[in-house]
Amino acid sequence: MCFPRQWPKFPSRPRFFLVLALVVGALGLYGCGTVIDREKLQDTVQASLESSIHEKIRGVDCPSDKSVDPGATFTCAVIFSDDKRGIATLKIRNEDADISMIGFKATK
Repeated sequence: MCFPRQWPKFPSRPRFFLVLALVVGALGLYGCGTVIDREKLQDTVQASLESSIHEKIRGVDCPSDKSVDPGATFTCAVIFSDDKRGIATLKIRNEDADISMIGFKATK
């Protein structure tokens, strides 16, 4: 299987983040009590990125025990199948644990 040698070109930012916000936000990522379900969050971020940028992702690593704190932001590490890496910045939108991806940055 061949992989591109450069980072994929991402769709236009507004459309890209709108799609991610809708997909991530639609799930309501509550875990037990007021903690976000880490596994659901990681799976959702991975699926959202794969469908929007058309690149295979090996894994996503988000913090555990993240409290539902509306307005708070946090990051998740993203590892592509070709070992390229990135950081997804997420924001908790409300007490229902709806989450939007507000940024993505490729790292080394």
